[in-house]
Amino acid sequence: MTSELDEQFMHQALKLAHEAASLGEVPVGAVAVKDGVVIGTGLNRREIDRDPFSHAELIAMRRAAESVGAWRLLGVTVYVTLEPCAMCAGAMVQARVGRLVFGASDPKAGAVGSLYDLVRDSRHNHQVEVSSGVLGNECSVVLKDFFKSLRQAKKTTE
Repeated sequence: MTSELDEQFMHQALKLAHEAASLGEVPVGAVAVKDGVVIGTGLNRREIDRDPFSHAELIAMRRAAESVGAWRLLGVTVYVTLEPCAMCAGAMVQARVGRLVFGASDPKAGAVGSLYDLVRDSRHNHQVEVSSGVLGNECSVVLKDFFKSLRQAKKTTE
């Protein structure tokens, strides 16, 4: 169920991912949307904040919860450039996120189809609707370029 609107919001998430990369963070960006309006944004900040919980989607969901004044994010769509990890996927279930849209799959840590499928597990009291691969190539390139530049920088310092 990908739409032009999905691509529009994913482009916003990609801008946040580029911002994260410019800060030296793994380039992941997230946007939380309700009724067509952005109510929360986030970008990876683990290194800057020295906080293992400073993932882009957790930051966006926290800001969305502040915006709606509730921890339940019913009717909220979270757009994120990279498939969420187990922590973030679990948080989406706990927050009752309505829909998740992500770009690039994460075969090493993805918990929305790659390694696990936490958000659609029928044993949970809530399942999240998922659309994957939205601007997937663009999202992958940002990540690949970031890690390539890290490897190149490491080679020049050795």
